[in-house]
Amino acid sequence: MNKLEALFDAVIVKPIEDDGETMYGSIFIPDAGKDRNERGTVVAVGPGSELAGVGFVPTVVKVGDTVILPTMGFSKLQFQGEEYYIGNEKQILAKITDNE
Repeated sequence: MNKLEALFDAVIVKPIEDDGETMYGSIFIPDAGKDRNERGTVVAVGPGSELAGVGFVPTVVKVGDTVILPTMGFSKLQFQGEEYYIGNEKQILAKITDNE
């Protein structure tokens, strides 16, 4: 069975499904036409990359992290019937963590 493997400082993210609707009382307002940042779960992370004058810089995010992606920048990728986003780690806007 094939699987996705990230290289260098690439990150592969599985989007978290959002119904895209807001409810006001009993009225649903669709989210059509809004630019929103995408939330997703990291499914693969490359080891890192070489940075001139510094050396090897490892990636920070880990598989299983929930992250916020920019509205533009990550590429959509179809793989074995599933949709993913792939891009450089430095493009990730934020990581969602538990308040523990």
